[in-house]
Amino acid sequence: MSSVVSLGVHGALIALILLLIPCIYRLWKGPSAAERLQVIDTITTLLIGIIVVLAVIRGDVMFVDIAIALAAFGFIGTLAVARYISEKRTF
Repeated sequence: MSSVVSLGVHGALIALILLLIPCIYRLWKGPSAAERLQVIDTITTLLIGIIVVLAVIRGDVMFVDIAIALAAFGFIGTLAVARYISEKRTF
């Protein structure tokens, strides 16, 4: 990997990690359950991005599989929590 590409990939990793800070703050101070659910979705998306960038840095395809699994579990979890918030029941 060239130095410019490496710098860009590492910069993207740092940016994704720094974006977690306001999300964690919003999760802590969020006034409603729906807003907290939205922040959890954002954090999940940022973690997927971090995992994919780490896959590029390390050159390991296994990280991409982990990111796909996290995306699937995040989607199912979001559906379950959204249903609980709206209808006060799980299934």
